[in-house]
Amino acid sequence: MLLKALQKQNPALIEAALSLWQQGMIKPDSYIIDVDQVRQNASLLLETATKCGITLYFISKQFGRNPLLCKLLLECGYQGIVAVDFKEVRQLYQHNLPVAHIGHLVQIPSGMVDEVVSHNPEVITVYSVAKAREIAAACARQNKEQALLLKVCHPGDLVYPGQEAGFSLDELPIVINEIKAIRGVRLVGVTHFPCMLFDPEKGKTLPSLNLNTLIEAKSILEQHGIQVEQVNGPSATSVESLPQLAKWGVTHAEPGHSLTGTMPSNQQGNQPEQIAMLYLTEISHCHQGNSHCYGGGYYRRGHLRNALVHDRHWHASQVLKPANDSIDYTLSLAEPFTVGSPVIMCFRTQIFATRSDVALVAGIQSGQPILLGIYDSQGNTIPATAAQEGL
Repeated sequence: MLLKALQKQNPALIEAALSLWQQGMIKPDSYIIDVDQVRQNASLLLETATKCGITLYFISKQFGRNPLLCKLLLECGYQGIVAVDFKEVRQLYQHNLPVAHIGHLVQIPSGMVDEVVSHNPEVITVYSVAKAREIAAACARQNKEQALLLKVCHPGDLVYPGQEAGFSLDELPIVINEIKAIRGVRLVGVTHFPCMLFDPEKGKTLPSLNLNTLIEAKSILEQHGIQVEQVNGPSATSVESLPQLAKWGVTHAEPGHSLTGTMPSNQQGNQPEQIAMLYLTEISHCHQGNSHCYGGGYYRRGHLRNALVHDRHWHASQVLKPANDSIDYTLSLAEPFTVGSPVIMCFRTQIFATRSDVALVAGIQSGQPILLGIYDSQGNTIPATAAQEGL
């Protein structure tokens, strides 16, 4: 999906990944992240958001909840981090990282509400009045007040499987009045997902129907006396989409893939954000005319189609789509290559949902790549091997 963009925007990342693999410093099934390019993308997004009057929280799940990369992004000036589920918040808290928004894609389990409230997130999204009451009870125990966002929805909106939730516009007046009566919580805004989507036919990132619902929900809150401080419009946040979000009245957005340049809109390598991440693996064996490379990093919605194989020289090859009911022990290529050859891919991924390693590399653009560390897909440090230690 993004291999051409990688070759166009960041060929140095390909060469750095190959060099580190040849030195034995990285293993197959690894995502290699160009840290300096991520920071450049992050700064460009912040600059654009500032001009648009939008506050940015960033999402860490796409790059494996990596604590070092999170710290570097916070140094760029981001307001805080989005934790999409409770396991992510647990990981981020372990590294004393500020979680600004939690509860949107996955609600906080009852047994973790006190812990989350104690860390003072800027906002918590709720899907039910019951969860708002749990948060209020925790606030009472800790003598504090917590700001809440309402997740909203409307018939006809796009809701991905596994993410079915939200208050309908019709029930908002009742919900607003119920939450206003609960001491310890304060209703400050609304959120929905996805609010922007890439249209492949038009080649642009455009508002979804969900954005209409979000703005209608804001109006309903205001009609019921709520001072709306946050209209949170996540999905496909990028330099391209931020001005559009601002025109709709969105106040907060949450970049994820744009930090690594791996947005669907960047397939031709024509976006301001530059590709900063690739996937490296290795030919394991050949079978019935196809090569099979080590898997573990496949993401079903990533539109993976092509690979580069270094078998004496670089060769382009088609990736055969795995069956949806299979485990990606290996990924198949359409032709045979020498066992042990390195393979480069680039596609839209969610590292936290894989089994992959994550290698953070600095100095790529200056021609002096330095391996900063290797982590698992959840952000835990993987101990250095002898090769990595230079032994």
